[in-house]
Amino acid sequence: MLTSPSFEDRPAQPYAAINVRVPMGEIGSTVPPLLPEVFDWLAQHGVAAAGPPFFRYLVIDMAGDLEIEAGVPVAAHVVGDERVRAGEFPAGRYATAVHTGPPGDLVNATAELLAWAEANGVSWQTADSPAGEVWGGRAEFYLTDPRDEPDMNNWQTQLAFLTSDV
Repeated sequence: MLTSPSFEDRPAQPYAAINVRVPMGEIGSTVPPLLPEVFDWLAQHGVAAAGPPFFRYLVIDMAGDLEIEAGVPVAAHVVGDERVRAGEFPAGRYATAVHTGPPGDLVNATAELLAWAEANGVSWQTADSPAGEVWGGRAEFYLTDPRDEPDMNNWQTQLAFLTSDV
């Protein structure tokens, strides 16, 4: 289930993340295990999380690899290393909606948000490249901690996509 999309003006948001390139079919086995590693890195460096963990989709090539970051927002910029890098969501107007249900349903929830945008004349901050479609800001924020709610049917994930509105 996806809530009705809405717009949200957001300031720039720094984060720490691990970047990977992965085919669509391997996202579930490759990307989620990176989040505990990011949380461990933050703890080792004395940095607190400033929001829920996320997956940020940087480059999308459905027939090839996707470039994804598994990360955690932080209050101030950090200095990364060879594994965990510093990043920042750009400030801007985001279209957001909250999906309730298992992560496996996020593909359909994303399709719903994209269809809503097309029907309402919303355009995204994207660019084409030889590697695929490059997104200025496209993320899934995992609002539910599985340790607190083991039933995936109750998990909430916020989709937040940067629009081309300035």
